[in-house]
Amino acid sequence: MSSMQLRTLTVAVSMVIAGAAMAQEGGGTTRFILAASWQPAFCQTNQKKAECASQTGERPDATNFSLHGLWPMRQDYCGVSAEQKAADKDGKWNTLPEVTLSAETQAALSKAMPGTQSGLERHEWTKHGTCTKMSAEDYFGVGVHLLGALNTSAVRDLFAANIGKPVKAEAIKAAFDKSFGPGAGDRVKMSCRRAGNVKMVSGLTIGLSEAAGAASAKSAGLADLIQGAGKTTFGCDEGVVDAAGF
Repeated sequence: MSSMQLRTLTVAVSMVIAGAAMAQEGGGTTRFILAASWQPAFCQTNQKKAECASQTGERPDATNFSLHGLWPMRQDYCGVSAEQKAADKDGKWNTLPEVTLSAETQAALSKAMPGTQSGLERHEWTKHGTCTKMSAEDYFGVGVHLLGALNTSAVRDLFAANIGKPVKAEAIKAAFDKSFGPGAGDRVKMSCRRAGNVKMVSGLTIGLSEAAGAASAKSAGLADLIQGAGKTTFGCDEGVVDAAGF
């Protein structure tokens, strides 16, 4: 085994051990991640993407979280061909197989996930959805349902009330606790990105229990799924809530 392989193995083992300890500390185990984007911040550095070029202040993603994906922990590209995996990693998402959904789910997904304009749903299904036991209809149905719960919470209200202003980790965690129960904020991580000299909130990743991986999660309470996950570190401690437009 080369030194590089040994270092890689050591890092991987450390991550597994750290993850197990974190889950034990939190009284639960994180099996899924709900990834929610703040689309205006994403678009600041991806202005040529179709969903960014067409963004307006009136569109839902200007004042609500957008669905990035629902990710099983430590699994990806299950049963996916090498060709499709390579195309996905190269960002050639529109060459991936089309995701077949009911008209109702497709309409809801297009609203919740503006990235469908760039084939994001094909990427999410190829990389993550294939590692669940759900159909594409159920997989995206669960994601849309959980995002809806986030967007009717104190967390979304906090972000919408502070567009153009910075928000701190403590306020966001308190909003999660208010809507989803004490300790919910300890199961969330925030990501930020810089656009010029401004550090912006780009999104949240929310830990969920194993129950998020079943079709029944389309009617489950987000609070219960969060409470069944393990704790994590919050990540970025402060960022600006970006407004739509460049």
